[in-house]
Amino acid sequence: MLFRSTRAANPGIVIEVLVPDFLADEACIDIVLAARPEIYNHNLETVRRLTPTVRHRATYERSLAVLATAKARQKAKGERQKEGAAFFTKSGLMLGLGETDAEVLTAMEDLRRAECDILTLGQYLQPTLKHLPVVEFVHPDKFAELGERAEAMGFAHVASGPMVRSSYHADR
Repeated sequence: MLFRSTRAANPGIVIEVLVPDFLADEACIDIVLAARPEIYNHNLETVRRLTPTVRHRATYERSLAVLATAKARQKAKGERQKEGAAFFTKSGLMLGLGETDAEVLTAMEDLRRAECDILTLGQYLQPTLKHLPVVEFVHPDKFAELGERAEAMGFAHVASGPMVRSSYHADR
């Protein structure tokens, strides 16, 4: 209902939703997809090895499965293709938590296998002293290199830089 009124007031608006993993409950994924967002965003957040430390309830595999499920269910409906409407899945990784370059590349490959279209890579910043500390401040050149690698993997759009966040340039 909210999306319909938003679209009525703003024709041509692109709606992006940032969702949890819903514990992989496909009924919840379907509810979100029924609202017809153009971008379905669920963040992987970090690499496989660090997921148990960084994300207390979410799992790496479940996050990938949620993205793949959203893409597959939208494809199965076929409505968007008939209408020429866009549908993208999006995810993001925070860097600077102690991950290796190889782990980041593997996470990006895993996201592409899940048919994730859009990727954000940003610097992790410790929000409070109760949160995990920053292990490394990643150099902007490393973000540029990883962004180029992500584009070469086939992501439709990549935003990669120290100040990039999940919603970075969502208006584009």
